Amino acid sequence: MACADASLDRLAAALVEERRALLEHDVEALMTSTQAKLAALRALEHHSDDDIAARLAELAEANRANGALLARRRREVNWALRHLGRSESGSQYDARGRADVVHATRRLAVA
Repeated sequence: MACADASLDRLAAALVEERRALLEHDVEALMTSTQAKLAALRALEHHSDDDIAARLAELAEANRANGALLARRRREVNWALRHLGRSESGSQYDARGRADVVHATRRLAVA
């Protein structure tokens, strides 16, 4: 159980760091915390669900909150890109069912 507790502590720390990185727009810290989170989850795969269920449920809620924050950041970035005349390319299907990639741009100035 001590090993499970240590893995849960690492997961909790990774989730806290992930949230900090999202709030501070720190991409490098976000990547590092994501790797730490995945490593902790891999370590927890070897433990019985009964031993870690309650704490894991708490951490799952923190992970969902981070996911909501990440989705909000993504919407903010997409909004900014659209207003700068850039957008993520999205795929659409034409009348024949073939995939077609649409690139929308907007000129910011004319020289």
